[in-house]
Amino acid sequence: MRFLNRIFTIKNVPSVNWSSEFPLNTRPRFITLLMLVIGLFLFGLGEAIIIGSGSGVSPWTVLAQGISSKSGLSIGMATFLISVSILVFWIPLKQVPGIGTILNAIIIASAIDLTLPYLPHPDSLVLKILQACFGILIVGIGSGIYLSSNLGPGPRDGLMVGLQKKTDTSIATIRTIIELSAVLMGWMLGGLVGIGTILFVFGIGPCVGIGLTLVEKFSKRP
Repeated sequence: MRFLNRIFTIKNVPSVNWSSEFPLNTRPRFITLLMLVIGLFLFGLGEAIIIGSGSGVSPWTVLAQGISSKSGLSIGMATFLISVSILVFWIPLKQVPGIGTILNAIIIASAIDLTLPYLPHPDSLVLKILQACFGILIVGIGSGIYLSSNLGPGPRDGLMVGLQKKTDTSIATIRTIIELSAVLMGWMLGGLVGIGTILFVFGIGPCVGIGLTLVEKFSKRP
């Protein structure tokens, strides 16, 4: 029960034995860099599992679809502009980029491309939902591992951490609000929402909480 409560109430990214002392670290320890890569690979694998389920795209892809339909931009360009816009919000939130911010895009995209061809693509709705739920859990665990390396978050995770510090609200709640805002804006602009999208909106916050709580529980603080 205590573990379940911690999932929904954890407010900080834990400092563990592989955490860097500061995000702008150009010479991190091997274990720090390794855990960053493992976490980001799991993040990308989770995304690929969700895509393979065929149950719907992530909230931010819905937003990119909506912007694309209204502006005529490609979904890729819309995604890029969204990422840049989020990074602008980092300034008042005092978030600091690092190696992880750069590797976030490279490793996650590579993990998706490498694993997607080998993942199942179920026809049954029940299996689609189960696969999407499993993918969301893997994204959450990967998030917990890579964020705890403290080498700089990705754009969305940086926004999440920054808003958490400003509001002193749990990470699970903040992430849910962010994803819900993205999907609502995307839907109003014409983006397509599926069952997997809804599962992601309400599942990713608690799953990130699971990832952070597991990291906190099984890794000794320095």
